Amino acid sequence: MEIDAPVVADGPELYRITRDSAVLDVNSSYAYLLWCRDFSQTSAVARVDGAVVGFVTGFIRPDAPDTLVVWQIAVDASQRGGGVAGKLLNHLVDRVLGRGVRFLETTITPDNTASIKLFSALARDRAAEINSSELFTADLFPDSHLGEDLYRIGPFDAA
Repeated sequence: MEIDAPVVADGPELYRITRDSAVLDVNSSYAYLLWCRDFSQTSAVARVDGAVVGFVTGFIRPDAPDTLVVWQIAVDASQRGGGVAGKLLNHLVDRVLGRGVRFLETTITPDNTASIKLFSALARDRAAEINSSELFTADLFPDSHLGEDLYRIGPFDAA
């Protein structure tokens, strides 16, 4: 497996993996193309034999340049359970540390135990604090979306 920055041509695969997950919020196909172009340095894709099998998308918060926000992380069904998501997260954190990033934030619905375990493991493995708090309550969403809790991990050791 190889992990690197996405390119625009990866956008359709990010869309497919998200759609096929049947649990993630699916953005427009156009959004994934833009993500692969405009946020490639704060995102990563995992490839097996050249095919995209997982991804993590993120951005640096404009009002907090020491904070990477992870937007989505997903792994193709054929690769789940093999540690791909953890490898993607660690690769991305390592890549952005040189840009002054010391914290990671993400939002997770309270029922998403897999994501909670994934980000908790990242914090544990990097000896970083993890804190959670309510961020967006369900009543803020115009559809039947659950609330989203904010998870903040860090500071990361730059060494």
